[in-house]
Amino acid sequence: MAEPAPDPRVVALTGGIASGKSTVAEMFRSLGARTIDADMLAREAVAPGSHGLAAVVARFGPEVLTSAGELDRNRLGSIVFGDRCRRAELETIVHPLVAQLSEREFARAREEGLGLVLYEIPLLFEARRDGQFGESILVYASPEVQMARLLARTGMDRAAAAARLSAQLPIDSKLHRTTWVIDNSADLASTRAQVVTLWNQELAPTRCP
Repeated sequence: MAEPAPDPRVVALTGGIASGKSTVAEMFRSLGARTIDADMLAREAVAPGSHGLAAVVARFGPEVLTSAGELDRNRLGSIVFGDRCRRAELETIVHPLVAQLSEREFARAREEGLGLVLYEIPLLFEARRDGQFGESILVYASPEVQMARLLARTGMDRAAAAARLSAQLPIDSKLHRTTWVIDNSADLASTRAQVVTLWNQELAPTRCP
């Protein structure tokens, strides 16, 4: 009987809102990394017809649905981002579903024989999943840079942007809890140089001559 394939090395890739995690993930993909995106899994968890969406509607009411029966993320966001208790209610529904879906993706990576997977998970620490991963990368941008980018990217007012930022742990509090830090506060060339160095020195699969 063949030996089961070994589990891939899973490195969590996290950050704060508007810190540039998706940009850094794309840089790693360009170097050959396989990534799994928790945000995409969260969308799958509440897709039309899913048990997750039914649970969200049961908790928050049918007004969080669009006319097409999909989740109205803007409407739901207006409910939960200003209310810590309502946000916690949503997280008790979505986070366990995302964890289950991520395990499915890790199993697929094992079946494919992948040696390394980067798991993009914005709420690594907020969801208390940091203990599941032995290694993690924090994409860092200062709170001031986060605010400026969020305002420019979304067009929301400062109060709404501040509510989104306060829904996550302060990014500075994550610095000492991660294995590596990519500082994305400056230009993209600087960020890419850090990504390439980390990939070459720590993450790239070993190639024997």
